[in-house]
Amino acid sequence: MSHKYATLKMRQIHRNPNQPRKAFAEDALNELAESIKEHGLLQPIVVRKVEEGYELVAGERRFRANELADNITIEAKILLAEGESEISDMDSFEKAMAENLNREDMLPLEEARGFKKVLDEKEGATPASVAKTFSKSVQFVNQRLALLALRPEIQAAVDLGHIGTQAAVQIAALSKDNQKAVFQDWKKGDKNDNQLVHIAYAMRKQEKAATQDSMVDVDEMTPEEKAERSRAQAKTKSDLDAIEGMWALLDGIGKADPMELARALAGEVGKRLEQMDRVADVVQKARFQLRQAKAHADASEIMVNPAAAAPDLVAEADAVLAQLDPAAGDAEPETQAEPAPELEAAPAADADAETEATPAADVEPESPAEPEGDDIEAEAAAEPVAVAA
Repeated sequence: MSHKYATLKMRQIHRNPNQPRKAFAEDALNELAESIKEHGLLQPIVVRKVEEGYELVAGERRFRANELADNITIEAKILLAEGESEISDMDSFEKAMAENLNREDMLPLEEARGFKKVLDEKEGATPASVAKTFSKSVQFVNQRLALLALRPEIQAAVDLGHIGTQAAVQIAALSKDNQKAVFQDWKKGDKNDNQLVHIAYAMRKQEKAATQDSMVDVDEMTPEEKAERSRAQAKTKSDLDAIEGMWALLDGIGKADPMELARALAGEVGKRLEQMDRVADVVQKARFQLRQAKAHADASEIMVNPAAAAPDLVAEADAVLAQLDPAAGDAEPETQAEPAPELEAAPAADADAETEATPAADVEPESPAEPEGDDIEAEAAAEPVAVAA
């Protein structure tokens, strides 16, 4: 594919109806327009030849800002296929996606819909080939595709930055009823993103357990099984109560003068420090398990239908995309179940860190080696999604 440069009239250029990015911040456009007035356009837009003139391939922000600057012409890089023929719609779309993914912040659902479009419309496309095309990991692509299974109101919360993508991926694996239940609980404002990850993960495990008939109701247990459960419960509570006594001992050591400790432990300081490290490691693991238990308890209270089947990600993605047909403009997808929630009042979630190597959705979130304060960061990612090409 070759190209040439030219100065084009603004009225010759048409916006791409398949532009993967829909949201453009007005303040940022005004700032760019002022920069263009002062310094000119530093980088040409990218266009392709079409019957009606030229169509934008990349640089819609620059194009819009140039309009705001009241310029009647713009510098453009014109893409050409072999023999200066028109480049294909898919080539144009992929170039637009690549620029937005790698040079500007796209909304998570915009990325998801872009990946889905390539998978649906490009012959032989797979999550792996899409990942390679856009220099992303396969896991990143699958994470984004999983978001298409979210209820529309949760998708809106994700795009607004109220719910992080890691938590959203876990929520997407739930049934629609349980997605709604966890979202309603989140709107109370007392749970952060990390807690959402753990609760959604716990809900998913409970959904699976109910489906596999592995959850035994107490009323269905034999007298022997009930007695065994009672003994186990009593032992667990007794063990945890005993920790309270250890706390006083540790608190005393924590308040001791270091020089006095060194004299008291003459020749054994290193040995005792290793001993304390082992205790700290066990306490950390026990604390993490209790946090998981809390998530399961919260999930049990939130659950609407434990036995509900998780959504078919492919079918749900298709349904969402159908609502986002270009003919419908930029309207938010509608839900028939309830009116869109007022997300402005929702709590802002902590920024979620995207990683290249996170465990699958059904792998228990892990605690880090050295958590700080009450925050244990949990990693969670989507299972690979089988999306029809």
